[in-house]
Amino acid sequence: MVVRQTCAAVEIICFLVQCQCVGIRGYPMLYIEGGCDFGVMMFNASIAITWTHLHDVLAPYPWVYRVLATIMLLLAAWFANWVTKRVLLRGVQRVLRSSVLAGEEGGYGMRLGVIPRLANVVPALVLSLGVAAVPDVPLVVVAVVRNVCTAFIVLTVALALARLMDLANQVYERRPDAQHKPIKSYVQLLKIVLGLFTAVLMISVLIDKSPLILLSGLGAMMAVLILVFQDTLLSLVASVTINSNDMVRVGDWIEMPQQGADGDVIDIALHTIKVQNWDKTITAIPIKRLISDSFKNWRGMHESGGRRIKRSLFLDQCSVRFLDDSEIARMREFSILRDYIDAKCESLAEWNVALSSQGVASVNARRITNLGTFRAYVEHYLRASPHVHQEMTLLVRQLQPTDLGLPLEIYCFTNNTDWVAYEQIQSDIFDHLLALLPHFGLRVFQSSSDTMLMETAQRLSAISAALTGRAH
Repeated sequence: MVVRQTCAAVEIICFLVQCQCVGIRGYPMLYIEGGCDFGVMMFNASIAITWTHLHDVLAPYPWVYRVLATIMLLLAAWFANWVTKRVLLRGVQRVLRSSVLAGEEGGYGMRLGVIPRLANVVPALVLSLGVAAVPDVPLVVVAVVRNVCTAFIVLTVALALARLMDLANQVYERRPDAQHKPIKSYVQLLKIVLGLFTAVLMISVLIDKSPLILLSGLGAMMAVLILVFQDTLLSLVASVTINSNDMVRVGDWIEMPQQGADGDVIDIALHTIKVQNWDKTITAIPIKRLISDSFKNWRGMHESGGRRIKRSLFLDQCSVRFLDDSEIARMREFSILRDYIDAKCESLAEWNVALSSQGVASVNARRITNLGTFRAYVEHYLRASPHVHQEMTLLVRQLQPTDLGLPLEIYCFTNNTDWVAYEQIQSDIFDHLLALLPHFGLRVFQSSSDTMLMETAQRLSAISAALTGRAH
């Protein structure tokens, strides 16, 4: 009985929507298969009486049929949307969770709205197909409604494809080599092309013209399009060049002073590259500037496993002198200098013996200097350090003297590229060398401060007072 009554109710709804097509002014009789049942006959009778009364009431108002049919069509579209999103969409979600797409792929698909976007097509299809069933609707209105629904379907599918591209990009970024060759710029370019194609297709649907007619007019607009999309084209060329030459990756440390960038690359898009500076600020660099301007990429330093130390000690040239025998003997106490001093003394002795045999004055003899000994000590100290990369360049050299003293440059590489560890190693090396300079009779040259001048003046005053007291 319930099934039969439900079927009868469905037939009533269908009749209300298509009542104009019946072509009768009386009431419809609902015949249900197997309707010999007395309850069904009574139900048909009650429906007939109700319809007769409703027909008599609405006879002076023929537009009411059109309004009711429109309302029924909208309700049908709403019901189709509800069924699609509440039933079918949840079923698809369960299938994704139980299939090979379970996990992040399925989650991304639902969060990005790929499938929910496509679900919006169903009510548009219902409206497009059902608008012709509404009675007394002009053909122009039917055409407009269908064109609008078709344009909406095209837009919905395009948005779903754009979300699908984002999903593909996120899935690709989980690959280990995704940072080396990102595809985000290409995805953005495809989305731009998709947007242009969608716009042309929607306009052609709305005006009911072929897309080829619109595309034929683009030839004359090509110059304008090139001007409008000039930055996009240049950015695309720059992006292809950067990716093909592997110039920049996400995670690289780059320096570009002219753009105020000094930090790690966190994002590479079609038009810009985002750099997080060391002060945690974000700098957006137009990607085409990486081709037209120069920049420094520190990736090679990380990949080589060594970070360069290039710093100088500025020595007071007045403190440079020869070492006497007692000082040479004291220098032998440094274990890393014994072999050097022995070899140096032997070499100088042979040289000086050759000079003396020629009757040359002793002033021409060669002797060991404190600066040369200190330079040898620094080199041997670095060679013995476990924190210095021994397979890379290592040297200690003198640079051109300046008004700030004699630069003694240390050029080597640490075997740890981490910033904190690198600074710690570098500081330990120079702390040790600065503290050791007095043992070699050397002084660091530095500009005099007010405190130093006052201390010097006080010392001179004390010396002057002492001399004056002795004179009296």
